[in-house]
Amino acid sequence: MKKITAKPKIYLVDDDDAVRKALSRLLKAAGYTGEAFASAEDFLAAVPAGSNGILLLDLRMPGIDGFTLQKRLQTLCPQLPVVFITGHAQPGDRERALAAGAKGFLTKPFDGKILLCLLESIAQKNKGKEG
Repeated sequence: MKKITAKPKIYLVDDDDAVRKALSRLLKAAGYTGEAFASAEDFLAAVPAGSNGILLLDLRMPGIDGFTLQKRLQTLCPQLPVVFITGHAQPGDRERALAAGAKGFLTKPFDGKILLCLLESIAQKNKGKEG
């Protein structure tokens, strides 16, 4: 009999309100719980160090950008997988993100099914790492 496990909490950080709303609806429909933030600063203020889940992170934002937040999280929440989502990728961004430990890099607009498959894959890989 297959063991039913809870899906990880999804944190979404994107400065575009329409993107936050659309992805929040998609994630909720797929059975995920989560929180959405308009900036990296809002995320850092609300999410305690050591939090578990998966972070969907916009790359280009005012204030703290995605790369800077990813670097900070390597100390604050090293166990929190990061998936970058961006509509403004520059040459080398994907490679830089993945080299720094990101688990995925999607360019907007992307197919919601691809995102959900990626999240499921990350969740499966992290099951054995949870304490």
